[in-house]
Amino acid sequence: MLVNPVAENVFGTMGLVCWTVQLIPQLWKSWREKSTEGLSPWLVLLWAISSPFLGAYAIILNLNVPLILEPQLFGTFCLVSWCQCHHYAGKRSWAVAAAMTLAVALLLAGFEVALVYAVRTTFNEGSQAALRATQFLGIFGSVLLGLGLLPQYVEIWRRREVVGISCLLLMLDMLGGVCMDLSLAFKNQLDIVTGITYSLIVVSP
Repeated sequence: MLVNPVAENVFGTMGLVCWTVQLIPQLWKSWREKSTEGLSPWLVLLWAISSPFLGAYAIILNLNVPLILEPQLFGTFCLVSWCQCHHYAGKRSWAVAAAMTLAVALLLAGFEVALVYAVRTTFNEGSQAALRATQFLGIFGSVLLGLGLLPQYVEIWRRREVVGISCLLLMLDMLGGVCMDLSLAFKNQLDIVTGITYSLIVVSP
């Protein structure tokens, strides 16, 4: 395997940029149209819930900085989109929608911190139980990403067309996955679970 820390961080940063801004076109589209019609709130909520699992996984394994930052930023933008869903589709006031979103954000942040502190020390000591727990975090986070797509597919099937989803979001999502996979390819040890996660993101849209 070709180890290249510079290439690892360059591709990781490119992937981070793509995934950081990927939901911005969707947020802008929803705000401009004052509607989240066709966008399943379960999609962005399940994606947001996956972020503490994937974030804790990246921190415990001490992956490169872009790969650690990505789940945090991704989860944040997902929650902003979820807030829009509650305001535009759920007809809740901005204050109520924002309060709900903040409560979920604090819950997920605390949960991620708890996961890291519960596993990292024993993981660094070489505990096999901690290793399996860490693998579970990565796998379960990936499963949540996949499950998040199901309600959106149901929404598309129900309408018989794609409505409310930004095409630019899908393009940046796939490009980010490719860059993140390339970043992992230049790491001294290939992380299979993370690689599968990012590959699923590339093929799922």
